Amino acid sequence: MIRVIIFISFLILNITTTAQTIITDRPDQTESSSTIPKGSLQIEAGFLTGTAKDDLFSERQILAPTVLFRYGITQGFELRALTQFESIKNKLSNETYEGISDLEIGTKIQLFKKESSTTEVAFLTHVILPTASKQLTNDKFGSISKLSISHSVSESIGVGYNIGYDYFGYGNGNLTYSLAIGIMITDTFGLYLEPYGAFLDIEKHKASFDGGLTYLLQDNLQLDVSYGTGLNHTMNYFAVGFSINIAKKNKD
Repeated sequence: MIRVIIFISFLILNITTTAQTIITDRPDQTESSSTIPKGSLQIEAGFLTGTAKDDLFSERQILAPTVLFRYGITQGFELRALTQFESIKNKLSNETYEGISDLEIGTKIQLFKKESSTTEVAFLTHVILPTASKQLTNDKFGSISKLSISHSVSESIGVGYNIGYDYFGYGNGNLTYSLAIGIMITDTFGLYLEPYGAFLDIEKHKASFDGGLTYLLQDNLQLDVSYGTGLNHTMNYFAVGFSINIAKKNKD
């Protein structure tokens, strides 16, 4: 599936005429405070493998692929859809569940952006639809919402952070946070470091940390690699991916 997406993306890339420097929502946990340009389609896809366990469970997860589609409706307003093929192995029972997980659809709205300011603010929200198979679905409607803020410290250093709330149809929901520090090493290579976490059911705190590299292959095509681990819980993951912006073709 991912090979088909990459192939189609490169075909479309070859016939587009508008270039730009791409701004993505992957590979870090912090969603960017920018929306994509009006009329453009951005595809952000990747593979992830990870493990997690505590006193009650132990599992291995593979996302292959996870794909986020973003489309610019107007300047400062985009529509979004997230889908992924998921494989989960329960190491305690040795059972494996595979399939497409619950579909997420949503939007991102730019709340503040000025040329005279180094600060940007956006609001993002997704609705989770219970579309997956019995073993993979929450079986309830849910939502993921985040306030995203960023500051340009210099031409090569930026800071972004999110504060959010996730609700999955039961309990009190989760309060989430993340803080990403991004550094452009060269014109094409970037580095980020990021503490992030959640207060599960507004009570239990899980803290994690990740970092990664990005490579700007073209103005509208970025590759990435990242690694994350739990700080006060047992979890780790490794991910690779790409993001491509397919701009609306200019008319003569």
